[in-house]
Amino acid sequence: MKVLKFGGSSVASAKNFAKVVEIITKATEKDVCLVVLSAVQGTTDALIEVGRDAEKGNEEFREKIKLIEDRHFEIVRNLIPISQQSAILSFLKKRLNELESLCEGVFMLRELTARTLDRIVSFGEILSSNILAAKLNSLQIENIWKDTRELVQTDSKFGFAAVNFEATNLQIKDFFNSSNSKLFIVPGFIAADASGATTTLGRGGSDYTAAILAAAVSAKVLEIWTDVSGMMTADPRLVQTSRNIQHISYQEAMELSHFGAKVIYPPTIQPVMNKRIPVWIKNTFAPEDFGTLIEAETTLEKEAIRGISSIGKISVLSLEGSGMVGIPGFSKRLFDSLSRGHINVVLITQSSSEHSICVAVEEKYSSLAKEIVDSEFVYEISVGKIEPLKIENDLSILAVVGENMKNHPGVSGKMFGTLGHNGINIHAIAQGSSERNISAIISSKDVKKAINALHEEFFSGGEKQVNIFLVGIGTVGSKLIEQIRQQREYLRQNLRLNLRVVGVANSRQM
Repeated sequence: MKVLKFGGSSVASAKNFAKVVEIITKATEKDVCLVVLSAVQGTTDALIEVGRDAEKGNEEFREKIKLIEDRHFEIVRNLIPISQQSAILSFLKKRLNELESLCEGVFMLRELTARTLDRIVSFGEILSSNILAAKLNSLQIENIWKDTRELVQTDSKFGFAAVNFEATNLQIKDFFNSSNSKLFIVPGFIAADASGATTTLGRGGSDYTAAILAAAVSAKVLEIWTDVSGMMTADPRLVQTSRNIQHISYQEAMELSHFGAKVIYPPTIQPVMNKRIPVWIKNTFAPEDFGTLIEAETTLEKEAIRGISSIGKISVLSLEGSGMVGIPGFSKRLFDSLSRGHINVVLITQSSSEHSICVAVEEKYSSLAKEIVDSEFVYEISVGKIEPLKIENDLSILAVVGENMKNHPGVSGKMFGTLGHNGINIHAIAQGSSERNISAIISSKDVKKAINALHEEFFSGGEKQVNIFLVGIGTVGSKLIEQIRQQREYLRQNLRLNLRVVGVANSRQM
């Protein structure tokens, strides 16, 4: 069996749905296929907004539900022949009426619990997956639609539920063993607790749904179809010369996804990694592109690193004081207090002198973290053993990732040397013992410059890029531009120098 997951951009319009159908049709010629669908792009956010408006007593929630209805109806009318629209339109209307009734209750009570919000956002994937099933039926392509709430069982932590894998795997195997269909359609993101209440797996959870199902049925491959052709060596919005990563290991993909690469949802890889099931990231809009294949092992390439990534909006919390030296338990108390505040620690670093410990958290939690930690150490602060928690904001984490780093001495020296040569100050450094990731905390304003400098250092093959801004484009300036154009290939091939004219100006305009 092959599992195919399509993201929200892949089903954002009738035209995109048609591309998805083409991909599925081709896949079912060779394999039994299980298709996992996200909500139509933007729908989950719209549903959250509907719930929040109802909670606030804002009557506009009804108009917003109508907009969701209109968008889905428009997709159906442009996708499915008129003679076959009535059943799916009736289904959509019934589900949207349920949504409105639910929101009316929230509106009356002025209360939106996590459980109710999960129920509200679940409608997105239910609507999109049923539209796909209806389109396939209109083409006389036999398929079975199955509600994932009957397959994936979780605990009752609404909003970010944890999967009960023992019960889930049993339910999935029972269902698929009892069916001989060649094509199954299921909604992603949603699940149910032991009592049948709707839960969700967190934002981006449709990838996770697909991985859970792929692992349970021992699929030969999990394909994640999105709007880009796989993972890149760096964010293409920041680095114009970034290139596609065709092969990458599970561990490298997890590192890159954790540190900001948004192509894949970080927990996705864990279930399939345990079963050594390949994950193939493909582009719905360019299906012939190779994409990125994530496997247990990849052939070691000559590059020391596989990719560069970053996370923005980070705060660094520093706990310092001579009273910490040689006294066990300070780190435990720090992390326990942050845990009680439900604050996730992104990065940890500590000096060998034990005089200080630094942790990185999301910037939005920095004030809460200071309040919690200062309260935890109120006695030690009052007697001068340690100082009040220090906070630095407007920071980002820069991560260089590569399985092959351990075979290339000097990677960290090259990384920090490059940052130093470009005048980029490092606030903190961390590296795991696996030598798969080197992370540095830098100022957010330096991220673009840092990533471009590192990408040039590690991926240019020794080629140096020089950007030229030319002021004065008269006779001399014009001749210089012509010389650069004529000599560009010679400079690149013989001197490994890439000259780029990035801007020109004269006395009148720039």
